[in-house]
Amino acid sequence: MNFNELSCNLKKCKICENKFGFKPHPIVWGDKEAKIVQISQAPSATVYKTQRPFSDQSGKKLKYEWYQIDDNSFYNINNFYITSLAHCYPGKTNSGNDKNPPAICYKTWLFKELNCINNEIYIIIGSKVAKVFFPLEKFDDLIFKDNFINGKLTFVLPHPSPLNIRWFKNHPEFMEKRIVEIRNKMKDLLNI
Repeated sequence: MNFNELSCNLKKCKICENKFGFKPHPIVWGDKEAKIVQISQAPSATVYKTQRPFSDQSGKKLKYEWYQIDDNSFYNINNFYITSLAHCYPGKTNSGNDKNPPAICYKTWLFKELNCINNEIYIIIGSKVAKVFFPLEKFDDLIFKDNFINGKLTFVLPHPSPLNIRWFKNHPEFMEKRIVEIRNKMKDLLNI
């Protein structure tokens, strides 16, 4: 299956409709020649409404504070291919947390997507995604070193959620040093 067929089929996917209780809207952004593939856990409720990835509070932190880039650079389909384990917003649990991404989603789509994209760097966001790609490694260790998927440089980031305050307090070196290193490599690649 080529990239265009895959993208068209993915955007029409309804395999999780009975799990959610609402109409799924698969969200994916980018082109097969995007330089960076960014993989997160799942779209948020805000993204479900806007149909634009990282158009929420986490996205503001990621784009403007961590990457220090504008929306034109971030949403440039030649710069970023933005996808997730769950391509649709999965809804909330009874306790108010986001539901886990259904494994059927990423097992059906994500690895096929990655095989179609000619990227140079991967960015993995959050511990749940890191566990899929690096099941035997500690999350904190992954964040502070360069990793590789399919021989390509891979950065692992903590989730930029405003609820993740404790992790940032316990790891000040992330903002002081690590994100600066990642940002510089990313901007060099994108020529921005």
